[in-house]
Amino acid sequence: MKISGVIGQLRTTDLEGSIRFYTTRVGMELAFRHQDFYAGIRAGNHVFHLKHVDELDPSIAYTRQGEHFHLYFETDDAFALAESLKDRGVNLVQDVCETPWGTREFVVEDDQGHTLYFGEAL
Repeated sequence: MKISGVIGQLRTTDLEGSIRFYTTRVGMELAFRHQDFYAGIRAGNHVFHLKHVDELDPSIAYTRQGEHFHLYFETDDAFALAESLKDRGVNLVQDVCETPWGTREFVVEDDQGHTLYFGEAL
């Protein structure tokens, strides 16, 4: 048996708003949409899913408190991507910095509060 990929899922109370955040503000693509409760967002060669729910994702507060992340996106130029996101009105929770483990990273929160890391290997 071969695993060909892994797909994460984020819960959102505003599917339209989350689709807009990821496509308009972050610059990703809508991969698919299923009725009014489910969608896929394409980030490079990868896709993650958005699912409409009635209440805010309970993991948001826990993730924020523990300095964890919901999704980690690899990029080849963290500085350029951070500037591009700022130009589109995305607030950085943590500006670009180099880590002891050999990456250059920055952090944003999506429209729901999910923690997103963007990192570049040094």
